[in-house]
Amino acid sequence: MAMFTDEKLLNLLLQYNPWWRGIQMSEKSAPPHRRFAFYEAKKLLEHPDLRRFVIISGARRVGKTTIMYQLISELLAKGVSVRNIVYLSFDNPILKLGGFEGVLRAYENAYSTEGEVYFFFDEVQYAEDWEVWVKVLFDSRPHLKLVATGSASPTLEKGSTDSGVGRWSVLRVPTLSFYEYCDLLEISARPQLPKGIRPTQLYKMDKGDLTDLMNKLSPLQQHFNRYLTVGGFPELALSRDDALAQRMLREDVVDKVIKRDVLTLFNVRNPLQLEKVFLYLCMHSSSIINVTTMCKELDEMNKSTLTSYIHFLKEANLIYISDPIGVDGKGILKGRSKIYVADAAIRNAVLMLEDVITIPEEMGIMVETAVYKHVAAFYYTSNAQVGYYRRLKENEKEVDVVVELPLGRLLCEVKYRENTHVKETDAIIELTNDEKAKVQGSLIITKRAEDYGVTQHHSRIPVVRIPAPAFLYLLGNAEKEGYTARM
Repeated sequence: MAMFTDEKLLNLLLQYNPWWRGIQMSEKSAPPHRRFAFYEAKKLLEHPDLRRFVIISGARRVGKTTIMYQLISELLAKGVSVRNIVYLSFDNPILKLGGFEGVLRAYENAYSTEGEVYFFFDEVQYAEDWEVWVKVLFDSRPHLKLVATGSASPTLEKGSTDSGVGRWSVLRVPTLSFYEYCDLLEISARPQLPKGIRPTQLYKMDKGDLTDLMNKLSPLQQHFNRYLTVGGFPELALSRDDALAQRMLREDVVDKVIKRDVLTLFNVRNPLQLEKVFLYLCMHSSSIINVTTMCKELDEMNKSTLTSYIHFLKEANLIYISDPIGVDGKGILKGRSKIYVADAAIRNAVLMLEDVITIPEEMGIMVETAVYKHVAAFYYTSNAQVGYYRRLKENEKEVDVVVELPLGRLLCEVKYRENTHVKETDAIIELTNDEKAKVQGSLIITKRAEDYGVTQHHSRIPVVRIPAPAFLYLLGNAEKEGYTARM
């Protein structure tokens, strides 16, 4: 038990908290660029009336630790006492085994503090009984504030449900949006935009103003292609070696999650089966999954096992699951979910695809994946449901992305191809015209920079065509301006 002495744990604390020794936070650890999630975490941490611990969840390399260091940097700049700020990573084997109790004992025996104390725990899910100790900390130390991160959501959200009601909030961090990607790379083509632009309301703009807006956004197309292939992981996006970035994506994001995080947290007994499931989902990203068919194609895998593996991959932030939404009162494909890989670049890296930019079918899959991810992330903090629509009969008409809001619905159909002609009988037009569907906005996501504007259909509300880079950038701009849940 010598490894768990106060002296040993205190030495680790000193190593993890260099500001205790007068060493300033480096810009590499806390870069000046801030993600949207940083501001959400800061708002929760500093709320004057509602005390909440903050649990940040997300895939590996999305920048969770960076957000914590940025929060620490701001606290130090505000003059918070250095010993009142404690950072730890429970990825460390000694801390993992020593647990919360030992760390807390070593810290409180060594230092007396006044005022608010801030704890920052990285990869908290590796600490035994973490949710119990976080509950104890919340209840017994009213002057303590805490931010924790984890790469796998299940234990975090289970802990939030079991022990954390009224005590902490889980904040999911997706990969970089296209807007954040352009901002991070300080792309010179970023346009200055007037305030209050919302994609679903573009039909209200004067034709000349809409043309000016699209012309401002069109130079982003070349950067959009790289965004799709390299992905929304900050460190990799900043790399100049795209081939190395793809390899790191495979090794650091995918392999470590599947071969370590998921195996550890869910006690998976057959890692090879799990890898096969993820590979299959990568190959069929953006497709509706038939579990029975999938079991047969995966060597007669047990259906219950397969369903569990899909759930594990979702909770490990590697995939999104898009469920069918009823819109017009007619039959839908119940129980048949669409699967999207969490970032288009993950799929590229796993399948080792080359020259995907030149393959129309692959580009269509990547763009639909990006659109779903952006919309799902945009509405994450709201009560909206994001799924898809597909009718059972009449040729199984489909709308790729449907947002279910309390007062109506928004529709997005991805047509990333040269010819984006939409018939009057297509699902997006029929639903837009159906008063029962309560559609409040309809968008067709296109490929060419010049393919924009209101369609010629006689619809109840105008249906708007908008190029994919423009749509995703404007969605990010709306998020920055605080138009959450108002696409």
